[in-house]
Amino acid sequence: MTIKIGVPSKGRLMEKTFDWFAERGVSLSRAGSEREYAGKVEGIEGVELVLLSAGEIPRELAAGRIHLGVTGQDLIREKLSQWDQRVEELAELGFGQADLIIAVPQVWVDVDTLEDLDAVSAAFRAEHGFRLRIATKYHRLVREYLKEHGVADYQLVDSQGATEGTIKNLTAEAVADITSSGETLRANHLKILSDALVLRSQATLFKARGLKLSDEDRAIRTELLKQLGVWN
Repeated sequence: MTIKIGVPSKGRLMEKTFDWFAERGVSLSRAGSEREYAGKVEGIEGVELVLLSAGEIPRELAAGRIHLGVTGQDLIREKLSQWDQRVEELAELGFGQADLIIAVPQVWVDVDTLEDLDAVSAAFRAEHGFRLRIATKYHRLVREYLKEHGVADYQLVDSQGATEGTIKNLTAEAVADITSSGETLRANHLKILSDALVLRSQATLFKARGLKLSDEDRAIRTELLKQLGVWN
């Protein structure tokens, strides 16, 4: 029997995840070329490594196709409704930190808070005849946050490319995006609203909830979690 663990398939997230596991006596590695998505696990029996994009891991956990997974807290909360009923957060891994924020053009000198944004949104709609556009990849999280803070006169537009460029390209008036240092935002002449930190995120180890496991699989999972120091 096998316990499957999903890990980001490339880049710094993959490398840092491999390092985190190695420090706890479990070696994860690619099996084959950089273009192959097969992996291998050493240091514990009965565990299989599945290399996926970070964005695929929430759905694979929720579907029960993997038992454990490493991905960002932002992706779990964005992609899974009632996420805490479908997965359990086991451990923050201490890397991949990023903040989901809302930013507006620096030339909007009188707009510094969500209350200001709400006022500008109402004025924008009255002047232009359509709602102010906020470009984002995080529709669920941003919509819930703005509703909670009473901002109503806006529309979310999808951004799958460089979100910061949507204002320059005249496809949005504001953005909601992940940032780690804010440098890219400043380079695009954007400023973060003072009270618009939607979510602090980092790479986290999650466990799928509600899986029907054999006694053997349950024992393997427990042994792995104990070795990783996240069993409770």
